[in-house]
Amino acid sequence: MTDTPDRPTQTAEAPPENATAPGPDLEARLAEAQAEIARLKDEFLRAKAETENVRRRAVEDVAKAHRFSLEGFATPLLPVRDSLEAALAVENATLESLREGVEITGRQLGAAFEKAGLAPVDPAGERFDPNFHQAISQAESDQPAQTVVAVLQKGYRLHERVIRPALVVVSTGRPTAPAGEAAPAA
Repeated sequence: MTDTPDRPTQTAEAPPENATAPGPDLEARLAEAQAEIARLKDEFLRAKAETENVRRRAVEDVAKAHRFSLEGFATPLLPVRDSLEAALAVENATLESLREGVEITGRQLGAAFEKAGLAPVDPAGERFDPNFHQAISQAESDQPAQTVVAVLQKGYRLHERVIRPALVVVSTGRPTAPAGEAAPAA
């Protein structure tokens, strides 16, 4: 065996001589950092609570909007109902008084529709448009082809959206003469 020179045993490094124990400066910085953490945590919790409150209020507002969305439309309809009930309550109504009552009720209903943004689609004489009209049949007519010649039922739009298309009869154009006959003179 070979002799090896004695090695000094390694020990944990001792702190440098110029290092000092934690002093008041380090403790002050630690206290400031902990105070900042506490402040930021408080701000975070408050912001989180506020966000949750805003979300909850938004959900409640949407629920109320759904629940009471027809209030603006229902309120103008109440006089229409009152007029109908008053007409039915009259015992000796004449045909003329009934007609007058129905006309008044019709005007009240029209005003309620207008206030709600509900407009009739009455396309007589217009070019057929499948976005607003539903063709039920076609008919020969002096009108150009694809022109609405009769409205069987008015359609309705709510603002710009069609909620019921108008039921219409569409022109196929001028009648054609059977083979062998002369076409009528214009």
